[in-house]
Amino acid sequence: MSETTVPVTRTAASSAVSPVIAESSTARGRRARIALRTLQVVLALFYVIASALPKLIAHPSAVEGFDKMGWGSAGMYIIGVLELAGGIALLIPVLQSVAAVALSGLMVGAFVVQLTYFDGENAATPLILIVPLALIAWARRRHNADLLRLVRRRA
Repeated sequence: MSETTVPVTRTAASSAVSPVIAESSTARGRRARIALRTLQVVLALFYVIASALPKLIAHPSAVEGFDKMGWGSAGMYIIGVLELAGGIALLIPVLQSVAAVALSGLMVGAFVVQLTYFDGENAATPLILIVPLALIAWARRRHNADLLRLVRRRA
């Protein structure tokens, strides 16, 4: 045996503690994955139903806001489609991280619009939504390599 190799010995106490620690960390990891997935579903529902749908069906409140900005119906439909696509992509494993980053960018734009055109009336909402989106983007960042492999394979 070389000088750098140290034999590992297990005592009865260390082997008794290890399975408990491993089991609790496994359960904690499972709960974290479930919580993250639940967050993704809730955000996806928000973006699809509460945010994109009013724009895509030209609800009067959405039309009024986009007319006030001078963007008209074209801008409203474009933003609605982007929110719909982002909400759906939050549920597709290979697109989760990219969707969260894209929706965060959209929320930065929404924040600027709230400050510019609406005197900051609901400016906190986009900022609040960026926090869970950033968490999803970070937690699902490993899927970016899968997406890159898919894109390279198709090219």
